[in-house]
This record gives sequence, C-alpha cells and structure tokens, in this order.
Amino acid sequence: MTARAPRNDGPVPISEAARRAGVSARMVRHYEALGLLNGVARTDSGYRQYTEADVHALRFIGRARTLGFSMEEIRELLGLWQDKGRASASVKRIAQAHIDDLAERIAAMQAMQRTLQSLVHCCHGDQRPDCPILDDLAAAPKSPGALAKTPLRR
Repeated sequence: MTARAPRNDGPVPISEAARRAGVSARMVRHYEALGLLNGVARTDSGYRQYTEADVHALRFIGRARTLGFSMEEIRELLGLWQDKGRASASVKRIAQAHIDDLAERIAAMQAMQRTLQSLVHCCHGDQRPDCPILDDLAAAPKSPGALAKTPLRR
C-alpha cells in the first residue's frame, strides 16, 4: 500500500502552484508580472502563496496559450471568465476572431509550403553550384506584398 501525501487546501508556494496548473514557475511569474494574476499573497519572508483559485486561473491561462490565444486575448477571456454576468457573445467574438487569424496564418504557411515544394522540385540537388532555391531567396520580390509577413507566433 502506497502512502498518499495529504492534500493541502491552503495556499501553496509557486512550485506547487505551477505543478498543479501544468505550467512552469517561470511562466507563473510572467503571468503575474503581466497582471493576469492579481493580489497573490506573500508570506512575511516574501514568498508567493497561491490559492486554489489562482491555480485554476493558471490552468485557464495555460489552456488558452495552448490554443494560441495572445496574452491580450487571454487577459480579455480571463476577465470574461471571472465575470459571471458576461454575455457569451463576447467570448464567441474573441474565439471567432482567433479562428479567422489562424485561418489566415495557415493559408500563408500553406503558400510558403507550396513555394518551397516547387523550389525543391526544381533543384537538382547534385554537385553543381547552381541552385534555384538560393536564386529565389536572393531575387527581388515580384510585388510589395510578395513576401509573407504573417508571423508564425505572436
């Protein structure tokens, strides 16, 4: 029979809060610095103490990050989540805008993939120095919008 550690329902230090939330302690400090966690208590010696509500908020933030929401979107979603009188339309608007942004980014990445596939197909990949891939990279853009400007991460 394995001994089970007693569950501590009181405030926990950053390492335990991070473990329970599935994020790193560094990210917990980052989220706090961004103002996503407000009023985290501290011991007399200055150590942070996180409540179960803080851990729940950290899980929320972590999940939103895995879905690719920006920190500003997370701030807005967190505020809506904590506002029990919110309209779900506000949440849906944010999620739909994020879906639209993802679709644009996916389309841009697919265009990059098609271009690279074409260039790789044209490259002999032998001992000769001529290379259509390098030629294309060195060429001036055909139009001002020809270069993909969509970032892969925000």
